[in-house]
Amino acid sequence: MPAPLNGIASLKLCSVLLLFSLFDTAAPAQTSLNDIHIEPIASGSVIAGKVSSSKSFGHLIRRDVNLVLVPVSVTDTNQRLISGLGPENFQIFEGKKPQEIRHFSSEDVPVSVGIIMDSSGSMSDKMNRVRDAVKQFCEAANLEDEFFMITFADQPRLTADFTSSPDDIEKEMLFTQPRGRTALLDAIYMGLVKMKEAKYSKKALLIISDGGDNHSRYSEKEVKAAVKESDVMIYGIGTFDRYVPTIEEFRGPGLLAEIAEPTGGRAYSLENAAELPVVARRISVELRTQYVLAYHPQAAPHDGKWHTIRVKLRLPKKWPFFQAHARTGYYASGGG
Repeated sequence: MPAPLNGIASLKLCSVLLLFSLFDTAAPAQTSLNDIHIEPIASGSVIAGKVSSSKSFGHLIRRDVNLVLVPVSVTDTNQRLISGLGPENFQIFEGKKPQEIRHFSSEDVPVSVGIIMDSSGSMSDKMNRVRDAVKQFCEAANLEDEFFMITFADQPRLTADFTSSPDDIEKEMLFTQPRGRTALLDAIYMGLVKMKEAKYSKKALLIISDGGDNHSRYSEKEVKAAVKESDVMIYGIGTFDRYVPTIEEFRGPGLLAEIAEPTGGRAYSLENAAELPVVARRISVELRTQYVLAYHPQAAPHDGKWHTIRVKLRLPKKWPFFQAHARTGYYASGGG
């Protein structure tokens, strides 16, 4: 199921801070209730115990190939972002085994972002909203983020290579003319391959489309396998019509959700294209306010197999409505 949109329209990107003052005290060794809040921009990180933090987390991960990096978003039932948590508020399990969190950060670190934009014929009356959405996404991004853009119709095309200037992306969008069919899966695959050139360890794809795939040479199975093998978070925004003429279009929202959610990202299904800019900006803010957890697998596996990851929150029972969003696993390197 695509992530719910309840409350999205009310997410005003301002400095309003909603403190949870309804509860008395937290359990021992947990972050103070006064530190936990709902807000669009994180106000800072909380470090506890012997867990280390690093603003240059990407460089840390590149040096230690046995360290598993897990970005985590925490939301309430209205999909508002929760910041102010500390490492003591998280548990990581690989399979059924709990893992020690060796590094923790809630700093705003740069991200390598690929924008995958539908330019098929059915997007003709939505392109102005899409352009505004991409502009809002880039405006809310970290100034050090890098971007590339792939547009797709009958086939995907790299329209803007990696750049730190959002203006380069916006200029290319002006020349995009919607036509043709929808090679969505091919575009996602191309984005994953391109992301291997990324500067930063934290990577994400933002997909904006209005329908299911109807013209790709890569299969759904092949693309889902490539997604699992990557370390790229995927967010999808689908602008779908209520009544659709084909089975591919009917499958569109489900396909985006099935691809995005296992990566720790999410998919949003919109009936009104006017909501595109609000949701795109919200995703950009989420990328900046994520917690980053890292651990050394206890057995340091090099078996080339899939290892499941589960992140649980350690919070007072009075907060049952917070939810952690993280990738569901990783493939260990091979070679014994």
